[in-house]
Amino acid sequence: MNSKTLSIEPDWTLLRAFLEVANSGSLSRAAVALGSSQPTLSRQIAQLEAQLGQPLFERTTRGVRLTEAGAALRPPAERMREHARQFGMVAAGRSQTVAGTVRVTASEVFSAYVLPALLVGLRRSHPQIQIELVASNVVENLLDRDADIALRMVKPTQSALVARRLADQPLAMYAHRDYIARRGLPTPANMLEHDWVGYDRSDQMLSGFRAAGLLVGSELFGFRCDNQIVAWQAVLSGLGIGVTTQRVAALSPQVQRVLPTLLIPPLSLWITAHRELRGTPRLKVVFDALANALSR
Repeated sequence: MNSKTLSIEPDWTLLRAFLEVANSGSLSRAAVALGSSQPTLSRQIAQLEAQLGQPLFERTTRGVRLTEAGAALRPPAERMREHARQFGMVAAGRSQTVAGTVRVTASEVFSAYVLPALLVGLRRSHPQIQIELVASNVVENLLDRDADIALRMVKPTQSALVARRLADQPLAMYAHRDYIARRGLPTPANMLEHDWVGYDRSDQMLSGFRAAGLLVGSELFGFRCDNQIVAWQAVLSGLGIGVTTQRVAALSPQVQRVLPTLLIPPLSLWITAHRELRGTPRLKVVFDALANALSR
């Protein structure tokens, strides 16, 4: 880097764009991650390169890769991101107002069938708190503030996070009453002759069958979809037998539990937040409300 470069006052917006492109290796993927457009991101990278007087990326057949100058810039840019993250955590943690937005993330099924009913009372008692719900089966990164509170089926391992174990979520197998009337009640002896609703690319259900000693393939599932909401809707439509939590199934009286002697290990449930933010009033209100409701 020359003397002119050393005098540059860093622009965090440009450095954030630089880091996202460097980490993803693609302008298009970086634009999606930042919620931006590829032309905007290209202009930001070009602006940073113009300020530094040298290129930071070179194009390849698979995307982009760092030049020597870009590789040298990456470590200090990463340190800046960490300082910005810590600044945001401290600033948010010192906020004493209850009003504001809390971003919660949970699985698609939990977000669709469980959380809305739980949030009604919270919104009535604290209308000044707005809830942003990220319905995703991808584990959001609380350290990067992708969400403020997460409901996860696994215990987080990062020391910067505080987690509380909530009530386990029992699983069971269900079928629509019309399906049972049409095909008969499944038994352990004939269950593999029935229609099943399963997942496409995920092997979660296949692994469960194999753990029970049933070596079956994806052809068992007459209907397959990795979106768990769609899969459950297929069960509600009578397409076959499916698996869901007892909490979700209780919302649909038209389904009946089947094969009750075949026990499925329950899902553990954890509520998680960043330790720095746990004491923020509005986060504490939402955290405690969800924890209390889901501990029963």
